[in-house]
Amino acid sequence: MFNGRILLTALMFSLGLTACSATAQEKQSEVSVDGGAVGYPIHQAVAEEFQKENPDAQVSVASSGTGGGFSKFCNGDINVVGASRAIRDEEIETCKKKGIEVVELPIALDGMAVIVNRQNNFAKCLSIEELNKMWNSKSTGKVTNWNQVNSKFPDHPLRLYAPGSDTGTFDYFTQAVSGKARNSRTDYTPSNNQNVLVQGVLGDENGLAYLGISYYIANQDRLNLVAVKDPQGQCQKPVPIDNVVKNIYTPLSRPLFIYVSKNSLENEPAIAKFVNFYVDNSWKWVEQSGYVSLPDEAYPKIKQKLASKETGSKFKDAKPGEPIAELL
Repeated sequence: MFNGRILLTALMFSLGLTACSATAQEKQSEVSVDGGAVGYPIHQAVAEEFQKENPDAQVSVASSGTGGGFSKFCNGDINVVGASRAIRDEEIETCKKKGIEVVELPIALDGMAVIVNRQNNFAKCLSIEELNKMWNSKSTGKVTNWNQVNSKFPDHPLRLYAPGSDTGTFDYFTQAVSGKARNSRTDYTPSNNQNVLVQGVLGDENGLAYLGISYYIANQDRLNLVAVKDPQGQCQKPVPIDNVVKNIYTPLSRPLFIYVSKNSLENEPAIAKFVNFYVDNSWKWVEQSGYVSLPDEAYPKIKQKLASKETGSKFKDAKPGEPIAELL
């Protein structure tokens, strides 16, 4: 009886160790990616291909917004952030308090599209000043008609649609248009799902929205794309995509990023393997996902950043439209 109990205890202990070992092994092969909706299709494509080549890997991809992604990352809840803007100083400091040093890796370019309804035949080209008049926080409840933006426009109600204030798209557009972070009006229809913004403009003859270029491209036969005046006063559009690559569509062209911790790259092989795979291969799926590949000269510099595990951000203080290769 005594020996039987010993054997039973030993067996249960052994089974427990096996279960714990399996759980630990599974955890070592898990990678979690979260962040902005813009760039999400690239993360998905990379994750799927990585798992095909690494059947034991488990990569989860979610989209809770760039701000939400950084919050989770700095709290140690996820491994990789997908971001449609550069990390902020306060986010770097929050991460540092948790012992997380960030490695910043640009992955693609995006031209932010300004769209209107097909019935709108007057808003063909807008200046940054006109966009600022529409979206500046001082315009809340005051600039409510199209003819207040430009006296040549008709006396029609102005209805606005845009991503929520916790998104990178909101942050980048607001900074580019008003010259000041978070300086946006609040009386607009927000949604973190940019397909909802598309539907809003499709159903509203007086609507205008800004969103990532991929959402316009997917609906280009049903929407009008508004040109934006560059600093030289020329009307430019984010398509063809060379306008984004060559920095012609400015200031509404922006880089997209992933961020990972230096510690993960040094001490967590599964995460390091995934991020290296991402940097080496993501370009294959950028354009089919609706985004724009980085300039050729940028890729070797990004690989070098990853190899050296360089921390901090070279983009957080960059001006909208600044060439990415020069920043790197």
